[in-house]
Amino acid sequence: MSAPPGDPDLVQEIRQAVAHLPSYGYRRAWALLRRDREARDALPVNRKRVYRIMRTHGLMLVRSSAWPRRSRRHEGRVAVDTSNQRWCSNGFEFRCDKGESVRGTFALDCCDREALSWAATTGGQTGDIMRDVMLAAVEKRFGATLPDRPIERLTDNGSLYIAHQTRAFARQIELDPLTTPVCSPQSNGMAGSFVRTLKRDYIAHMPKPDAPTAMRHLEEVFEHYNEHHPHSALNYRSPREFRRRVGSSP
Repeated sequence: MSAPPGDPDLVQEIRQAVAHLPSYGYRRAWALLRRDREARDALPVNRKRVYRIMRTHGLMLVRSSAWPRRSRRHEGRVAVDTSNQRWCSNGFEFRCDKGESVRGTFALDCCDREALSWAATTGGQTGDIMRDVMLAAVEKRFGATLPDRPIERLTDNGSLYIAHQTRAFARQIELDPLTTPVCSPQSNGMAGSFVRTLKRDYIAHMPKPDAPTAMRHLEEVFEHYNEHHPHSALNYRSPREFRRRVGSSP
């Protein structure tokens, strides 16, 4: 297939867009080009054209075999239609080159997908860490005030999340603790999906020779995700880009 005039420039534009994001497919590559061209008031590029060019020039992702679906599934809908209605949390863990394990947790908005707050440590996760993450999320969205109505806080049944002191503190800052059904991790699938995104698109490629270096890079990871990562549920806008376009407040 011969490339039409102008395609070499677009090929280079695509290569530059995904140079440091090797796990991005054509949809997210198109979203990056769209954002850049909107900022420059340049002509948009068609998503199908991006697909065709990436396929022609060997830039497509290699499709991996799908894992078999589990037969037991919770059918509840995690996503919500407005920000600050439901937040979810989960943990993540990865190993550094020197063998150290880094463990983290976060709070994620179930509408706009912004990672509101997070914390990481080389030790065990504690209730104090989770309470700090919860408070930081409230301060991120509401400053020195509290929400005017309770926000659902969805987690699994890990001791980090269901401790009496943690649940009591959640209610004090207008968070309504909810847990997923036992043996149904799919019920918190949005948080699990976010963990997979962190590991696939960021942690797998960032320098992590040791724990201090890895945790410094996590600052950049969460900032890039919030500001730049195209999300399919947001029409391939990043969380903050989506919030700016819908005029979310606070």
